[in-house]
Amino acid sequence: MEPILDIAIALPEKGSRELLRSLHRQLRAAIIDGRLQAGLRLPPTRALARGLGISRNTVIAAYDMLLSEGYVEGRRGAGTFVADVRPRLERRKAPLQVDPVADKRLAPIWRGWRPLAETCSGETYRYDFVAGMPDSEFPFDIWQRLSTRAARRVARSPVHEHDPAGEPVLRRAIASHVSFVRAVACQPEDIVVTAGTRQAVDLIARILVTPGETEVALEDPGYGPTRRSFVGAGAKVLSIPVDEEGLVVDRLPPSARVICVTPSHQFPLGVAMSARRRTALLDFAESFGAVIVEDDYDSEFRHSGMPLDALQTLDRSGSVFYVGTFSKSMFPALRMGFVVAPEWARYALTLAKQLNDQHSPLINQLALADFIAESHLARHVRKMRRIYSARHEALRSALETHLGDHLRPFRAHAGVHLAAALTAPGDEQAVVGAAAARGIRVEDIARYASRDTAQRGFVFGFGMIEAKHIEPAIAELSGLGFGTI
Repeated sequence: MEPILDIAIALPEKGSRELLRSLHRQLRAAIIDGRLQAGLRLPPTRALARGLGISRNTVIAAYDMLLSEGYVEGRRGAGTFVADVRPRLERRKAPLQVDPVADKRLAPIWRGWRPLAETCSGETYRYDFVAGMPDSEFPFDIWQRLSTRAARRVARSPVHEHDPAGEPVLRRAIASHVSFVRAVACQPEDIVVTAGTRQAVDLIARILVTPGETEVALEDPGYGPTRRSFVGAGAKVLSIPVDEEGLVVDRLPPSARVICVTPSHQFPLGVAMSARRRTALLDFAESFGAVIVEDDYDSEFRHSGMPLDALQTLDRSGSVFYVGTFSKSMFPALRMGFVVAPEWARYALTLAKQLNDQHSPLINQLALADFIAESHLARHVRKMRRIYSARHEALRSALETHLGDHLRPFRAHAGVHLAAALTAPGDEQAVVGAAAARGIRVEDIARYASRDTAQRGFVFGFGMIEAKHIEPAIAELSGLGFGTI
């Protein structure tokens, strides 16, 4: 007598594309939860198919899937039997005892690291002064139209290899854009398109760092992901202080081979590197054979004064990698940026990009090229420059009015954030926590420092808060008792 399958199976109608998947899923579930016990012989495929009113081929396919997954086993001349999966399931359910600090399967520099805390945590605030995030006031309708057009072009094109450095039409557009906006002297062939600033810095670290040997000088306080990229590449990282004139060049040791700076709008203090410091830094690089990585992340939003030349514009020795991004001028989710690389490094940087991800997404590249070429980017930047300038002025005024006795804003003429130093010792973390409890997000400068820094205070981003909300937010912040916390 043929064995009976003693479980209820409910299948979709005949002809459904879900028939096989449903049968497989229900048999597997019955094995896992013990309704079909280990050692039980399953019905022959012909008998089960007849009983369920489906084709034998469907049952055979379901049995084959279970067999490949180890839930059943075939015995020659005897049939198909339920396998004993309990030991495997128990091992899977048991929590892994992992010590990421001590696990020797990881390279030493990666042990104990956690993912970087991103600025957008999903938590909502009444007043949000998070740094590094632009306003969402972006013409997404235009971007959607250009993306659709780009998708049609891709669909019509034959499949072929694309340049890892970027599509020629986009590299031409970027070269024209940075030449006009920042007076950066470059040709399309100097440009490597990247997935934003983070990938750009990571690729540069790959081609410049000899693990355990190369000394890399970083601004402190500074941008955390840049530090992690170089540490992850095996560099010996040096923390160089920053003051009102930018990176303190006199503190650079002659052994430094890579120097990372944000000279147009230092992150997070917001100061611009002075002309004399720029000259001194370029002289240092030329004298000691060092390389400068210039991160120019938001200088297109200038609020006052004449912009200082980019270091790349002043460079005469091929020492500067100029890194740009569209995350601030457009929207962060785009993940598009670029490097203007010295000629001697162009091939290696392109190869590193190719090894990393082959090339940046083609549709985004083509849409961005059109967005720049049709002047949509220029118009959007002009519009946002007016909005950000109004917010910058409102923030300065509010800080002076409500917190003038406790905070002194750093001198900044560009960007979408403003830093302010404490005029007397205080507990910044207590202020940050008390503000968060009131629905106000503000960050302290120390969170961007790798060591105890002389710079104590707060960073106020104004990309995600409207000008009309800035004064009441600062007024409420002043009520937290800066003088007593």
